[in-house]
Amino acid sequence: MRRDYEVIVVGAGIFGSAMATTFARQGRDVLLIERDFSEPDRIVGELLQPGGVKALEYLGLRDALENIDAVKVAGYQCIYHGESVNIPYTLRDDHPESNGEKARAYEGRSFHHGKFVQSLRKRALAEKNVTKLEATVTKLVADDEHDGVIVGVKTNSGEHYWAPLTVVADGCFSKFRSTYIPKKPVVRSNFVGFVLKDADIPNPNHGHVILDGSSPVLVYQIGTHDTRILVDIKGQLPSNSNGDLKRYMLEDVLPTLPESLKPSFKAAVEEQRPRSMPNSFLPPSVNKTPGLLMFGDAMNMRHPLTGGGMTVALNDVLLLSKLLHKDVVPDFSDTQAVLGQMGTFHWQRKTLASTINVLAQALYSLFAADDERLRILQEGCFRYFQLGGECLNGPVGFLSGVSKKPAMLFLHFFAVAFYSILLQFRKVSALSYPKTAVQSVGVLSKACQVLFPVIGSELQR
Repeated sequence: MRRDYEVIVVGAGIFGSAMATTFARQGRDVLLIERDFSEPDRIVGELLQPGGVKALEYLGLRDALENIDAVKVAGYQCIYHGESVNIPYTLRDDHPESNGEKARAYEGRSFHHGKFVQSLRKRALAEKNVTKLEATVTKLVADDEHDGVIVGVKTNSGEHYWAPLTVVADGCFSKFRSTYIPKKPVVRSNFVGFVLKDADIPNPNHGHVILDGSSPVLVYQIGTHDTRILVDIKGQLPSNSNGDLKRYMLEDVLPTLPESLKPSFKAAVEEQRPRSMPNSFLPPSVNKTPGLLMFGDAMNMRHPLTGGGMTVALNDVLLLSKLLHKDVVPDFSDTQAVLGQMGTFHWQRKTLASTINVLAQALYSLFAADDERLRILQEGCFRYFQLGGECLNGPVGFLSGVSKKPAMLFLHFFAVAFYSILLQFRKVSALSYPKTAVQSVGVLSKACQVLFPVIGSELQR
């Protein structure tokens, strides 16, 4: 097997597989290294927003969604203490109504994560410029005589492979992140997941957000017969070994679910081993090490509540396909040219990535409300959606990954805050206005505490 390549991609997940394919189609010689090429089994990364589907189309990878039993997603259904509001995806601006034909709405896709990954890998490995290597990368090899430039990798077999550029996309548990990125992930909560069999979903072809307890519950179909349910739990998970987790599911979560979901959820809890996954937040960083680029969850994570991770990853691949194209950077040995493009990449990606990142963190704070001020904002958010029109289309545009207007997200968030305050005044008599006014200051302050730190983290390099 050859030892020298133009680029080494470490990690054949969503980002790595798509990036390897893209590099190869641009004429780059790629070595794709993955610890285990068998089908992965994860409980997240199962819903691709319309912005991600659109990115696949531009990358020429739209067919990766075919023949994996993927389910069309037309929007969301938000259920708040028994009340429900439909949140459909917006109409496509590239398919306007004409000649009597109705405008088409954006669509997402949901699926078993492993099937989609395998489909992307299949397309990468079909490229003649991609070489497959199943191995564990144990070390990134640096040339200490030339400013620590990364010149290749060492694997668990002791073999070395060389390239002027190494792209690391080894996921949320990246072994190399701490060495090259100063920021550390912060775990906000954990998802506990089950697969519901032939579930009676309240609104088919929609993701469901259920707000009727201390934390949100997500429900979405991932196959003809399979529906994923994810229960968000803050703090330490109840023990599964002594039965505490099962009791929590049956006594605390089951009663909050729509009646149609209860039988399949109860059966899943009784029969399946619960799967868990930490929900982390990691602000993006600029790649500064010559010869090394770090992307995907290794570089940037947000709470998976909004299902934006894969959409961000695929749009990052799309942007990199332009910034690192052979016509722009002919030779990856020019490490300064590559790093120069990374500064551009960091800021250009923000129109989409920052919108999704900020939305995910802010919306999770509201949907997992753990104090009175957040609960007021949570109700206000739901009532805001009920207003319809732009109060619905604006937020779902951000959620779906098709709206790239961070400033509008800011405006909608504070529109929710002020509407939440208005609703509190409507609930009380004029005699209680002074007390409500004081309460409103606290609500507005809480809204600022939720939003501004996340925005601040996005503005850092």
